[in-house]
Amino acid sequence: MAVEARTITQRNFGKTMRLFAPLYVSNECINNCSYCGFSRDNPILRTTLTIDQVVTEARHLHALGFRNILLVAGEHPKFVSDGYLQDCIDAIKSFIPTIAIEVGPMEDHQYAEIVDHGGEGLIVYQETYVREVYSKLHTAGPKKNFDWRLECPERAYAGGFRRIGIGALFGLAPWRQEALALAAHLEYLYKHCWKASFSVAFPRMRPYAGNYQYSPDPELFLDDRSFVQLTTAFRICFPHVNIVLSTREPAPLRDAMIPLGVTHMSAGSQTEPGGYTGAGHDDLHLTVKGRRVEIEERKPCQKATEQFTIDDKRSASQIAALLDSKGYEAVWKDWDEAILNP
Repeated sequence: MAVEARTITQRNFGKTMRLFAPLYVSNECINNCSYCGFSRDNPILRTTLTIDQVVTEARHLHALGFRNILLVAGEHPKFVSDGYLQDCIDAIKSFIPTIAIEVGPMEDHQYAEIVDHGGEGLIVYQETYVREVYSKLHTAGPKKNFDWRLECPERAYAGGFRRIGIGALFGLAPWRQEALALAAHLEYLYKHCWKASFSVAFPRMRPYAGNYQYSPDPELFLDDRSFVQLTTAFRICFPHVNIVLSTREPAPLRDAMIPLGVTHMSAGSQTEPGGYTGAGHDDLHLTVKGRRVEIEERKPCQKATEQFTIDDKRSASQIAALLDSKGYEAVWKDWDEAILNP
């Protein structure tokens, strides 16, 4: 399977690897999700970046070489209000040609507005495709609605997004059941949203706020061997799908998986707002029942709480050098608005 996956990948994508970075703009959230560091009832340090602070973070990533950025935010209409993401995109699109979002589900017309402002990609993970597990894990907030989230990629497609990414968070339910459901979802989208380019990811549970000693359930855990097998199986079944490998995974495993079907890798990631430059750390606070609560005593070097801990902490330049040593080209930019200009 590994040999076939490598052959298929090189035939369709060449020896290339697209690099991207997540840029967290807010860790405010109105959902209670028992596996997420941003969960509403977690007493974490929160902040939402101003537009100028988003630009500061984006320019830092630009200086590192990134031209593909994923804007990430928790779901909170009060803090990440209508128009905020559009303003973020407007502020950075002159120097970041590829901008995607990973935020709470929206209506068709809202997605169309994001596209009109320059957003081109959407990432939305179902988390788990097992309804009873989904219901148990999501206890409050709009994310409780399984079908509303499941239909999100189709609404984004109707809104004009060119790139759509889906996935499941492995470790919440039996992984084989999740894998089959994810494959079925991807096959459905290929048939009904056939003009879009799709990516798929298999993120595994990592330690998070409130559970930094996270221990995986052995009955649900996707072990390394099965993780590799799952990746190669998706490559064989879906020759043209983009497969994403994040810094959640340990460096040795990421290195070994480069030729086995992966097309996109994050590098040097930070999973909290202001994680790259410290932007927004002067406005840390708690949020209780939707209301901002000031911190009674500030400590030196405090920062916003991360969504989860990463494992591969190597810099973007180190990842690029690694790819080069393996005969792969690190692709920082694969899109420019000029392509659509007459």
